[in-house]
Amino acid sequence: MKPHHPLSALILLGGLCLSLAAALRAEEPAGPVVIVAEASEEGFSEAIEALGTLRANESVVLTATVTETIRALHFDDGDRVEAGQLLVELERGEEQAQLAEARATLEEAHRQYRRVESLEAQDKASRSLLDERRREWETARARVTAIESRLADRMIRAPFAGVLGLRDISVGDLVTPGDPLVTLDDDAVMKLEFTVPATFLAVVEPGLVIEATSPAWPGETFTGEIKAVDSRIDPTTRAVRVRALLPNPGHRLKPGLLMQVEIRRPDRRALFIPEEALMPQGERQFVLRVDRNDNNKVVRQEVGIGARRPGRVEINSGLAPGDAVITHGTQKARPGQPVRIGAVDDGSRPLAQLLQSLDSDGSDG
Repeated sequence: MKPHHPLSALILLGGLCLSLAAALRAEEPAGPVVIVAEASEEGFSEAIEALGTLRANESVVLTATVTETIRALHFDDGDRVEAGQLLVELERGEEQAQLAEARATLEEAHRQYRRVESLEAQDKASRSLLDERRREWETARARVTAIESRLADRMIRAPFAGVLGLRDISVGDLVTPGDPLVTLDDDAVMKLEFTVPATFLAVVEPGLVIEATSPAWPGETFTGEIKAVDSRIDPTTRAVRVRALLPNPGHRLKPGLLMQVEIRRPDRRALFIPEEALMPQGERQFVLRVDRNDNNKVVRQEVGIGARRPGRVEINSGLAPGDAVITHGTQKARPGQPVRIGAVDDGSRPLAQLLQSLDSDGSDG
């Protein structure tokens, strides 16, 4: 047998080395090991929370419209009054005297008109004289009406039924137009005003039931419904004003009281992923999606998010049910490169147990 040529032996040895290197590369890990979670549809009942302030259904600060002295007060602090009830009486002696004079003038003008009317019917008075007497009669009647109106300004009455506030006036005080006399609130029904983000505009609508609580009445819930939604959105806060009505049969709720509001949205289905999968960049949100149909290649995917719940976030766009997103290992994964899925977080095992399984067997795929 002829001896092997040294060059042939080297070539054979080189081929064996290349085969061994290829085999070793095949056994090398195909990228870092990560934990993923699948986007899943879940039933979701979201509560919208807000802070609101109570207002009376109707509220007014009663003021004087003339400069005059208070003659009498017909109410006390915190009284409940009916619509039209007399509250404050101002001095009106001069106006009463003027009214008496005006009524006497009116009576005389009417009598003169009737007399000339009779004469004109007998052709004993001219038509122009009758017109003059009619004008005098109507002028006297208008003067009586004007004085009665001035008298009414000195009799301040409740415009609607409600509860009065504390009075800071007394008999003999001189009041001028615009001076506050007393507040009047219709508290049979209370208005609760609050703001909600504009993203809930499609949900918040008239007729929706709300629940409100207050530290003033611990453990008690007041139920009402939304009456109206403002027609404009605040361009600064991107929120919209909402007004709800709360029945107040016991008159316990007071204007100005701070209330915590909760609005329950109807049950719906939504797509959720673990919150730790999110990678915010400015106002945009991204996730690392593992394409299991392409050798577990990593794809940097922008997503639109919606509501949040403890540890979970709603995905409005960018993912489909069943898509796998990286929850742990995002620092090691690189878009366009493959990874190994060491565990799928389906919520059945705590995170510490998942991480422990990776440490004990780094080859899990």
